[in-house]
Amino acid sequence: MIRSMFNAISSMGLHQKYLDVVANNLANANTVGYKSNRVLFQDQFAQTMSPGSPPADAVGGTNPTQVGLGVTMGYISPNFTQGMLQNTGRSLDMGIQGDGFFVYGQDVARRYSREGSMNLDANGYLVNSATGLRTQGWLSGTDGVDTNLPASDLQVVTNKTQAKATANAVLGGNLDARLPVYAAGPPEVGVATVSIGIYDSLGVMHKASIDFQRGATTTATNSSVTPAETINLTEWKYKVYDPSDPTATDFKGEGSIFFDSNGQFVPSSTAYTPAIENPKPTTAVLIPGSEGANDITPTIDFSKLTMLSGDSSAAITSQDGLAPGSVTDVFVSANTGNLYLVYSNGLREEVGQLAMARFTNPAGLLRAEHTTFVAGLNSGEPEIGLAGTGGRGTISSGYLESSNVDMAQEFTNMILAQRGFQASSRMITTSDEILQELINLKR
Repeated sequence: MIRSMFNAISSMGLHQKYLDVVANNLANANTVGYKSNRVLFQDQFAQTMSPGSPPADAVGGTNPTQVGLGVTMGYISPNFTQGMLQNTGRSLDMGIQGDGFFVYGQDVARRYSREGSMNLDANGYLVNSATGLRTQGWLSGTDGVDTNLPASDLQVVTNKTQAKATANAVLGGNLDARLPVYAAGPPEVGVATVSIGIYDSLGVMHKASIDFQRGATTTATNSSVTPAETINLTEWKYKVYDPSDPTATDFKGEGSIFFDSNGQFVPSSTAYTPAIENPKPTTAVLIPGSEGANDITPTIDFSKLTMLSGDSSAAITSQDGLAPGSVTDVFVSANTGNLYLVYSNGLREEVGQLAMARFTNPAGLLRAEHTTFVAGLNSGEPEIGLAGTGGRGTISSGYLESSNVDMAQEFTNMILAQRGFQASSRMITTSDEILQELINLKR
């Protein structure tokens, strides 16, 4: 009887721990990034009444006889299944899809977490919103992000202004095919003029004009095909100049572009004789910048132009220069975790990239405060790198990972723990009644 009572006592204590784990899981059902725990029971040990015997020539073997001596805790293990990602619409909220952890803090304060709600503190450091621990990653240098360096605090400067010089401009529209071949002298005939505006490195807009002069029509032959292919090429010469002073020599840029008999821009090709280089520049475009700025040397794309029988409508359709703009937002890109500053002029500047950690055995991590973990003796060393590489998951920007607690399962576990506790307490009562009967036998 004494054995059964001690077995029941060990079971009651263990089911109490089981209830503690279930209660903690339910308490954190709405905790962002929380990973539920599960409990595994094991029998403790057994008293051997008979070890059994092997078979003999005329007698079969016997099995051992053992009486169990209670139950013990096998282990409490975290469950790292994926939690549901909930859309928050906030640019610095991040969830992880797949394996991996965000890295917070340095040295002895280093923590690993699935909770990715972040913001900038007063000093411009990217920190975890709840703990203030600084998010780890790599700042961008002249050659981008160097992951060979140790991950460090991410600090960004938001009180700055940026501009961008025009590097590329695109012209679109039509050049009137009815214009005659250009003839010099006033009034000039066969000329179409386009005005463009582009920015220098200080964000100052400069105006320039481009004159297109209708030229002669020639032919080019492709002898590599049978029969030989011949196309008509109508040349238009272009020249960039200062509209306020057409005689100025500091504006440069001239050359030729070609259209076929259908009025379409002809792609460059070496198959023809003579070879087609379209556009065919004589001098590269150069427009003087403002005082203190670099000269502007944009590449102009003429391929969207046409030469059809209609009024000339050629105009600049896009250019990538930007006027000065201030920082309006900070956001992290999806999947890779690149950290960007967004300016009021539309410019995006990459300033860093978040680090992520992966462990060979995440179940070996030790829980710390605020839904974080620290490396344990059996977790393995953290493998820190970029999101989407080395088995690390991807980052979902604008989302937070919900707790992976299954409430239906936890309520079931609660009932099982309660019934197990009740059954063990009933066993003590039953053993006590039997002992009482034994005591009363002498009466």
